[in-house]
Formats: sequence, structure tokens, C-alpha cells
Amino acid sequence: MDERAITDLMEAMIRRMFHEVLGVELPDPFPRMPYETAMQRYGSDKPDLRIPLELTELTDLMAGVDFKVFASAAQDPKGRVAALRVPGGGKIPRREIDGYTEFVGRYGAKGLAYIKVNDTRAGSGGLQSPIVKFLPDEVLSKILTRTGAENGDLIFFGADTAKVVNDALGALRLRVGLDQGLLNGEWAPLWVVNFPMFEWDEQERRWNALHHPFTAPRVDDPAEVRANPEQCLSRAYDMVLNGTEIGGGSVRIHRPDMQSAVFELLGIGPEEARAKFGFLLDALKFGCPPHGGLAFGLDRLVMLMAGAKSIREVMAFPKTQTAACPLTQAPAPVAEAQLRDLNLRLRRTP
Repeated sequence: MDERAITDLMEAMIRRMFHEVLGVELPDPFPRMPYETAMQRYGSDKPDLRIPLELTELTDLMAGVDFKVFASAAQDPKGRVAALRVPGGGKIPRREIDGYTEFVGRYGAKGLAYIKVNDTRAGSGGLQSPIVKFLPDEVLSKILTRTGAENGDLIFFGADTAKVVNDALGALRLRVGLDQGLLNGEWAPLWVVNFPMFEWDEQERRWNALHHPFTAPRVDDPAEVRANPEQCLSRAYDMVLNGTEIGGGSVRIHRPDMQSAVFELLGIGPEEARAKFGFLLDALKFGCPPHGGLAFGLDRLVMLMAGAKSIREVMAFPKTQTAACPLTQAPAPVAEAQLRDLNLRLRRTP
């Protein structure tokens, strides 16, 4: 089994289930989107394609402008400047824009610049925003062209690290799309593929696995993985429906040399790897066929199909906010014998 065989099988199952349970005909096949495209266009690795809004890349335009908020982000190798055009958004009142500014602050954004497009033919004079005076007419013209802005539109801007911009504008895209009634269609499934193998942790100064350390890379040479971890893509895939990940999986590593290379990049030395994953390394050494799979989030899937607003409405045994189970009365008292079996001891806090 390779990733195409697995995803085709799972996709057919979901399509049949929607047909038999809801009488809904999902697309055949589901569209496929690389992770990089999803982040660039939607700011999310699980985009809701029912909302037609997209992000527009502006980083290259802003490196030389006088507006430091945009210029500093554009000049940062890890920075990004992007725009979100809202058709007809010029009618959104200022109090709602202030609410959106507060909303993106939850995702790390320090503010939310915007331009109201009153008259595209009037140049900067047809644009309404405090930031217009900081941007040359040539740059403003290119912003309008790239975003496809028309009279009556509103353009929001994000400028920060790429992560903050993606998180903030990606969430704003969903919020504005719902507020403005821009949903197209009822169901929008897709596969997100070609995820990066690793992500860099600035605080720890080390690589982390984007999914987990057992996902296979798309290259066959361990030396290539060691040499170019930032460019290494994985054989992972997520099934997304209406902006919710309902299933994810990957083709797994089945060779000990490749598994050792991945452990090494993640800072897991030979002794630690042997102590924690010796059983796996032995299994790979003695012979393991190529294999992969996919795990569904059944509660999420049922939530969407039932039209519920919260996953708690469809969970068979939901817990309270204190993690108690009303059905089984868990957590229950633990007997001393059970504690001894687990080598645990309870200690009263002073």
C-alpha cells in the first residue's frame, strides 16, 4: 500500500457513507492540495473551501516601503506580509473592524491594518485608510491588482512572522466569511498532502517532527534527509471537511537506516533510541514491509454529519469540565493494592 492506494480507499468509504446516510454526493475525486499551497492561500492546513476568500502574498512589495510595520516583516527571512480582500467589505462598520482587530490579537497579531477601496480609478485618493500615506502609489496600485480589488471592497493586512500572519489571517478569513454570509455549498472535502517532515523550534534550537518521528519522508536516501531537513517533505496526508480535519495518516518508515536518520535529526541519540524504541528498530532490522494507514476522528465526523455545533453533543461518554464522567462516575477511588501494582504512592499536599 502506498499513500494513493490508502487515500483512494478511505475516500471511497467516506463518499459511500455520505451517500447512504445523508443522501449527499461528495466530489469524486476529492481535490488534493499541497500543505504549502494551503498555508499560502488560506493560512491553514485545514482550509474551509466553502469560503471563497484567499490570502494574497505581498511580502516582495513591502521590503522597501517607509511603513516600518510592513517593511520589517518583509525583510525578516521568517516574516510575511499578506492581504485578505473582502468583496463588498467596505460597508463593514468601524466597530466591527475594531472587533476583528481584537480577534486577531488572540493569534499573536499586534494590530490589523486595512484599506477601504472607494474608487480604484482615483489612485491613492480613492482609498481610505491611515496607512495609505505611508505607501507609494506604485505599491498601492500593485496591491489593488494582486488582490483583484474592486470598488466597495475592504482589504485587511497581516505583517509579522509567517506563523502569526497565517494564524491570524487564516482565522480572520473564517470569521469574516461566516459573518458576511459568504459560504458556498454545504460540503467541501479535500486532501492536504506533502507536509513538511520537520519544523524548527526557535526556543529549543532543534528540529521537531511535524506529525511524529515514524512518518516516512518522500526521499529514499537518509543522507539527503540529514542534509536538507528544512526541505524534506513527508508521505503524510490529512482528510479535511469544511475546515475540520476528520482523518490523518501517513506511510510509515520501514527501514532502520531511515528511522535512525530521523531520530538523529530530532536529537534522539543512539542510546535513547535503543532505550525508548529498541523494539521498533529490531522489528525494522529483521524485516518490515512498507505500510501505512489513516485514523479517523469519529466524533468530529459525526459532529459534522449531525450538524452539531460542538463535539460534546455527539460524544458517547462526554466528560465534565473537571474531567469527571457522569455515566461511570469516574474518576473513582483507587485501592491500595492497585497503587502497589503500579508502584505508586499517594502523598497529601501541605
